[in-house]
Amino acid sequence: MSGVTILGTGRHLPGEPVPNQALARVMDTSDEWIEARTGIKQRYFARDGQGPSDLAVEASKQAIDDAGLDASDIDYIIFATMTPDHFFPGSGPLLGAKLGISGVPALDIRQQCAAIPYALQLANALVQTDAAKTILLVGAEVHAGFMPWSDWNLVRSEAEGQASAEAYERANRHRGLAVVFGDGAAAMVLRQSQAPDGGFLGAELHSDGDAFDHLYVPGCGFRRIPYVTPEALLAEEHIPQMRGPSLLKKAVQTLSRTVKSLCETRGVSQDEIDCFIAHQANDRINRAVRDSLRIPPEKIPSNIARYGNTSAATIGILTDELRREGRIREGDLLCFLALGAGLNWGAALLRL
Repeated sequence: MSGVTILGTGRHLPGEPVPNQALARVMDTSDEWIEARTGIKQRYFARDGQGPSDLAVEASKQAIDDAGLDASDIDYIIFATMTPDHFFPGSGPLLGAKLGISGVPALDIRQQCAAIPYALQLANALVQTDAAKTILLVGAEVHAGFMPWSDWNLVRSEAEGQASAEAYERANRHRGLAVVFGDGAAAMVLRQSQAPDGGFLGAELHSDGDAFDHLYVPGCGFRRIPYVTPEALLAEEHIPQMRGPSLLKKAVQTLSRTVKSLCETRGVSQDEIDCFIAHQANDRINRAVRDSLRIPPEKIPSNIARYGNTSAATIGILTDELRREGRIREGDLLCFLALGAGLNWGAALLRL
């Protein structure tokens, strides 16, 4: 039986792009420093009051229209985010209501940056078991809420000047993390492929909770009573902590090994893969994976320079760009690969 394939895609970025130079107003950094370490030139940030479900509405409408369908054709929502509108409920039901399809089952998943390989396997299982026919898969993030500055007017270039010495130093303490993330949403409409042996071909997925502290939020959790305290906020424990160098090493090792294993298990040569669509966490990671797997540069495209790391949205944003530019086409064999907090990682094969 054929697996699920992609009928339509869409993406949405909030507001105007924030270039690297704007971040230099609130912490000790520069365009050269950021680009050399991450490959990022700009990113987007949502406004106060905008949640991931709001960004997802626009991306979803584009994807549904691209698929030639109506919102009423969607019978299942999978919503991937690590920055939900509320601690609970999840953002999936909110998106359904905003699209006018309340009543459709909506599932939120929490694999962070690795969400899409997991979600494709899940969507395929739902379709194969007749639990769903047409699935809206969304990845959306609003990271603005944990950015370590308060001078948003400076970041958005709505005012001149520099942050105060105290605010500048506070942002500096989280500089390595703060320069990486941006906000955005992407959506895919999935249905069973009509081509023999088409669509989703398989995935290899992993997690390792022993390595959770490579990227995590130390405070604001239910190990504490209450789960949010003034002391935790004062200690900046609501801001993620990241062990960057170690995380980079793990990403390169695990992703390279997983792609090789998946191809071997599925009887696919790497040379048969038309495009490797990798999570956009850091350009150095993807270059290292490319070199490790000996992938030609043109087969592993990058767009991190324009968007930064939008976590669960990165693969969908890149997929939408590639489809609309004609760089991936019907019949192409794609490999999606990603590693995220948890740690979670995996790869998936899908033929359009």
